[in-house]
Amino acid sequence: MKDFEDCIAAGGVALFPADTVYGLACDPASPDAVARLYELKRRPADKPAAVMFFSPAPALAALPELTPRLRAALAALLPGPVTLLLPNPLARWPLACGPDPSTLGLRVPAPGPLADVAVPVLQSSANRSGGADPRALEDVDTALREGADLVVDDGPLPGTPSTVVDLRAYERDGIWEVLREGALPHAAIAAAL
Repeated sequence: MKDFEDCIAAGGVALFPADTVYGLACDPASPDAVARLYELKRRPADKPAAVMFFSPAPALAALPELTPRLRAALAALLPGPVTLLLPNPLARWPLACGPDPSTLGLRVPAPGPLADVAVPVLQSSANRSGGADPRALEDVDTALREGADLVVDDGPLPGTPSTVVDLRAYERDGIWEVLREGALPHAAIAAAL
């Protein structure tokens, strides 16, 4: 979607549908855009966010340092309703990493209206920090809707946030951990890995 990519390229903040809940997105390399997204959410500046790609191939291409075992895990889990915590030895997208640049949150949603978007974004759910995750556009706080430069409506979404899976020790030890169970059940992750 060209309007979405143009918004991100111009340093804007977009309100968009993922495969789980509505989110906010901006350029992960723009300090001004990231600060604005965090301000809109009233999110603490030291709280990490995730970098989202809209299909797996660009995500894997952007992270050539990932080992074969991690690549296989990503291929098994993505796209889908998961946020993966990965080792980030090159400290990519530090604005998304918060106080720990050695960890990267990665998200690739199931295909939706933005499946053709080619640029990565910093993303977070479209709620005030700590608030309820918005299932529909009308569930998004008015100030967030009005503060966004672009709003993409795709109707009601499932409403359960992504499952957060820690894969930082997966390559070395085969260890993974669900830090927040969400839309993808623990059993499905275990079966995939």
